[in-house]
Amino acid sequence: MGDCCSHKESELERLARQRDQRRVLIAVLALNAVMFVLEFGAGVIANSAALMADAVDMFGDAFVYGLSLYALDRGFKWKAGAALAKGGLILLFGLGVLVEIGARITSGVPPSSLLMLAFGGLALAVNLTCLSLLWRFRAQDVNMSSTFECSRNDVVANVGVLIAAVAVGFTGSAWPDIVIAVLIAAVFLRSAVRVISQAWAELGPVTRREI
Repeated sequence: MGDCCSHKESELERLARQRDQRRVLIAVLALNAVMFVLEFGAGVIANSAALMADAVDMFGDAFVYGLSLYALDRGFKWKAGAALAKGGLILLFGLGVLVEIGARITSGVPPSSLLMLAFGGLALAVNLTCLSLLWRFRAQDVNMSSTFECSRNDVVANVGVLIAAVAVGFTGSAWPDIVIAVLIAAVFLRSAVRVISQAWAELGPVTRREI
C-alpha cells in the first residue's frame, strides 16, 4: 500500500511539473513569435544584418518551443529526438546568418542605429522574461535544457545588437553591425554543436539504431 501511494504521489508530481512546463513554453512561444514579426520588420527597414539575425533567432526559438511542447508528454526518446531537431535548426539558422552577412558586406550601407537600439532593447526585455520563466526548468531533462540554451543565446545576441547599434551611431559604418552578426552566427553554431552532441549522446546506441 505504501509503495502504491508513493508511486501515485511521484506520478502526480511529474504531471504537475509537466503542466507548469507547458504553461511556460506556451508563454515563451507566443512572446518569441510576436517579437520575430516586430524585429524582423525593423531589421528590414533599418537595413541591419544583426537585427534580422536576432529576429530569425526569435522565429527559430518559437519553433523550438513548439517542439518542446510536442515532446513534453512523450518518452525520453522523443525528448532527446526533439533536442536533436533543435540543434539542427540552430545550425541551419547560423548558416543562414552567414549568407545574410555576405549580402551586407557587398552593399556596405550602414543601418539605422536608432531602430537597432529600440528593437534590440525590446528584444532583450522579451528574452530576459523568457529566460526567467525557463530558469527553474533548465536542468530538468534534455528537452528543457536545450530550450533554456536557446533563450540564453538570445540574451547574448540581444546585447550584441545593442553594442552594434551604439558603434554604428558613433562611426557611421556598417561594419559594427556586420561584426555582431558574425558573432551571433558563431553563437548559433557553437550552441548547435553542444545541443546536437548532448542529444545524440542521450539517445544512446540502441535508440540511434531504431531511428
